[in-house]
Parts: sequence; structure tokens; C-alpha cells
Amino acid sequence: MRIKWFSLVRITGLLLVLLYHFFKTKFAGGFIGVDVFFTFSGFLITALLVDEYAEKERIDLIGFYKRRFYRIFPPLLLMVLLVMPFTFLVRRDFVADIGQQIAGALGFTTNFYEIFTGSSYESQFIPHLFVHTWSLAIEVQFYLLWAFFLWLMTKRRGTAQQFRGSVFLLSSVFFTISFLSMFIRAFLVDNFSTIYFSSLSHSFAFFLGAMFATLTGVKETTTRFKKNVRLWPKSRTIFYFFGAFALLMLLSVILDFNHLFTYLFGFILASLFSVVMIYAARVLSDQTASSKEPAILTYLADISYGMYLFHWPLYVIFTQLMSNGLAVFLTLVFSMIFSSLSFYVIEPYIAGKTVRLFDYELNLLPYKKWIYGTVGLLGVVTLGIAAFAPKVGNFENELLVNSLTQAQANVNRTHTLIAGDANAMSDVMVIGDSVALRSSSAFTELLPEVQLDAAVSRNFTDAYTIFQNHIKTNTLSKTVVLAVGVNSVDGYAKALQAFIDDLPKGYRLILVTPYNAKDSRIAAMRDYELELAKKYSYVTVADWYQTALDYPTIWRGTDGVHYSDANTEGAKRYVETIQGAIKKAAKSAAK
Repeated sequence: MRIKWFSLVRITGLLLVLLYHFFKTKFAGGFIGVDVFFTFSGFLITALLVDEYAEKERIDLIGFYKRRFYRIFPPLLLMVLLVMPFTFLVRRDFVADIGQQIAGALGFTTNFYEIFTGSSYESQFIPHLFVHTWSLAIEVQFYLLWAFFLWLMTKRRGTAQQFRGSVFLLSSVFFTISFLSMFIRAFLVDNFSTIYFSSLSHSFAFFLGAMFATLTGVKETTTRFKKNVRLWPKSRTIFYFFGAFALLMLLSVILDFNHLFTYLFGFILASLFSVVMIYAARVLSDQTASSKEPAILTYLADISYGMYLFHWPLYVIFTQLMSNGLAVFLTLVFSMIFSSLSFYVIEPYIAGKTVRLFDYELNLLPYKKWIYGTVGLLGVVTLGIAAFAPKVGNFENELLVNSLTQAQANVNRTHTLIAGDANAMSDVMVIGDSVALRSSSAFTELLPEVQLDAAVSRNFTDAYTIFQNHIKTNTLSKTVVLAVGVNSVDGYAKALQAFIDDLPKGYRLILVTPYNAKDSRIAAMRDYELELAKKYSYVTVADWYQTALDYPTIWRGTDGVHYSDANTEGAKRYVETIQGAIKKAAKSAAK
């Protein structure tokens, strides 16, 4: 039984995810699209199981698992097989440890893989091609355990009404445990991704959907629900639906993945708005019994799962080869083709059903050998890529080498200071992020006297802690170079002012303007830092942002933050920019 207007719920979840991935700076909270899917899945699966018990007084657990398998696994496997040949178009960093990623995706354990490898959902230098299957992993884990719990509850042989009540109570308990897990852990963790990927902390949306499922149903609806269908004006139902949709869109604009508010209230609000949409759609379905859902909505809902699977790895690959606009276009085209092929041809074929494409029945038996041959060839290619893929990509290797280079340089500098030869070097300290770390060798070559303290994912808060520690221990260099900003775009004005206010007298501050080709907000930070240099005589700007624009070739095939590893020009330009600012600062008055 297909419920009209549920398609709009599925499309809303997909839309939010696509907007987040394609236009992250404008829809920074679009990751809540996953929570729309979670809430809807919890509602639909629970409603179907409750209806099955009401009709048959039992639940066919094995049958349920089989239906879920045929719906989930074939598109997932097809996605992996079709995506892998595309990896020949990009550098090998993108297939580093790809075998583990594939195993995690097909084994529905990607969320655990990302947690155990310490990955950050938002700030991966080389994005994992299958990181998006973390949500599918949690969803399958929910299906397996929740269906089993409900199956156990049927052994009590109560009435359908009693079963509904028991499911509501159990859903409420699991919802409370999961939500409190996210709420409390939000105050305790350094990396929010560990909560985001957590099966325990991020599953309350399923149980909120399950709670509402017991209040409505799909086939067997409740008395209260039927009363609402009769009493609610259609305009009121539509207002609830689109009002919840508008609120979800608002959250997609204002939420920040790394903000505490998101984990305390953001996700729960997204789930609540989602469940309002679901309930309103269910009421509207009965209120519009004589009308049909537009075919385009049905089609988009049918392929929404496939679109979710295919879009991310294709988008990652295409963005390495072309502009974002063209990458988005090609991602949508290929994703729609592959998703349609999966839903209308491959999935029914595997399930032994009649294959129909746009009302035309297809007989695939004459092409059986070609189908199996193609799948076999793609399987061989996938296994070959996984077998010969590096364990760690060149980018991560270079960061490790640069960390060691930085450490050795600081040891040498310490030995020189102990020997009393402090005049042999300029008194300059660089507090930087991964871009500075990536340039360690260039610092050693061009500015060997500089003390470099750089680390991956460093933000203003981390840098300020280091800054304060040097002040307290009286080890702060006379010229401080602050080379951070990409990892903390929000609140930069207040953060920068803290450095300026706390800079001791007799010292100089150099601000390195950050650069991120994919984040338009960076330009505003750069402009603000230039204004600070005009306002304070002891503040100088090393305009890396402008240098990055002047040398576009160093960004080919990169993430838009870290220059290409195909040459050393990026590192040279970066250090030369800072070198020029140091010379300029030396001619200006100290604080």
C-alpha cells in the first residue's frame, strides 16, 4: 500500500542532503536531511510491522529481513561497482584504504570505521568515497534490532491495541536513552563526529518516528487519527506540512555541524519537524483519496535512495576534474541514470519480479550472460583497485613527514638557544594549521630561523591556547605569525581581537589571510584582517588569499584549501608570502 505524499518527505530528505553537499557554505545545516530519512524509516517500518501484527497476529521476521535486503543491498553493491572505474580519473589518494571502506559499506559498519579511524565528517582532506554510507549502516542496524525486539514482543500474544501500546512505550524508552546520550556527550567530546556517527546517540529519530507510527498506522489506523482526518480542514493539514518543511529549510541554513546547539537541540528539532511532515502527509493522503500523486514525485521518491548512494562519490570525483557547477550537473545526471537503472531494472530482476521500464515490460533473459559478465568485470576491477590501493595516501604521508620536519627544526632551534646563540635567528613564531604544516619543508628552506608550530584542523581557539601558554611561560617570540582561520570561520572577529588585546607590549602580530576556494565566507575574514592592519600599526597581513588567487595552477585537483601535491610551488608561494610580511613588520613599530 503506497501512501500519497510520503514521496514529498523522501524528496525533502534528499534535497537537504544534496544542498548540503553541493552548496555547503549556504546550507551548512543540510546534514539534517539524514535525520528526515531516519525519522521516516522509523515511522514506516514500525507502522508496517504493527499493521502486520494487527492483520495476522504475528510478524514474519525472516520475510521482513528478506524485503529489506532486496531493497537495500543490490543498489549499494551496484553503486560500489559502478563508482570504482571512475576512480581512475583522480589521483590515488582517493582510493587509499579503499578496501576497508568498501568492506565497511557492504558490511553496514561504515559509522564504526569512521569512528575508529578518527575521521571528521566535515573536514577530511581527502574525502572518503563511501563515508555517506555511515547513515545506511545505522539504518540497517536499527532494522535488525528493532524488528527483532518487536518480533519478541509478539510472543506475548496480546491484542493489536496492546501491542501498539507496548511498542509506543518501548519506543519512548529507546528515544529517551538515545537523545540523552547525544545531549550529555555533546558536553564531553572534542570531536562531534564521534556523536554524529554513533548508533546509540544518533538513533533517537528512528524511535520518534516509531512513536508516531503507533498513533497512526498505514493500513490499520487509530481512532484518533481517523478523527483528525475528518475534522482537520485540508488547508490546515497543508499548512502543517509546508510549515514543517519551511522550518527544516531554516535549520539547514542556520545550523552548524561543530556548534554545541546542533547536538543539544538541532537534531531533535529536525526530527520533530520531520514527524510533523510525516503525520500531515498521512492525514492528507486520506483527505485526498480521489486524487493521484503527480508522477514526477513518485519517480523522484522511487530513486531517492539510489540518488543518495550515487551522488556523493561521483560528486567527490567530479569536483577534482571541473568547476563545482559542472560537477553538480554531471553528478545529478549520472546519479539519476544509475538510480533509475537500479530501481526499475536491477532490483526487480534480482528479486525475480517482472522488469518494467516506463510501462514497458523488459525481458532480460537473452542478455543474462552479458549482465553477469559485466557484473563480473566490474567486480574484478573493484577487487584489483582495492588490492593495489595504498594504505595511506600521499597527502597524509606528506603531513606526517612535515610534522617530523617541524619537530626536528624546533629541536635544532632549542639546541641553538641553549647554546646561547639567540642572535643567529630572527625571533619569529608561526602558529598555524594544516596549510602551514604542509609547508614545513619550505619553511626549513626559506625561513630556517622561524619556529613553526602547526597542526591539522587547528582553529582560533586552539591557537589562542598555545598563544597564552607562551605568554605565561615567557617564551613568546617577538613576532607572532597567526596562520589559522579556515577551520573556524564563525566568530573570527572576536577571536582575532583577543590576540590583539593580549599581545604583550614590544611584540608584533602577523595575520595570514586564509584561503578556501569552496567557502565564500573566507573573503569576509580576509577583508576584516586587512582592516585590522590599518587600525593597528603593529599588525601586518600576509595576504595568502590574494597569492592563492594569483597562482590558480596550484589548486588543480585539490580540496581548495591545500595546494596541489604535484609540485612544491604552493609551499614556496605560501612561505614567501609570510616572509614578505615579516620583512614589512620589521619596519613597523611594535606594540
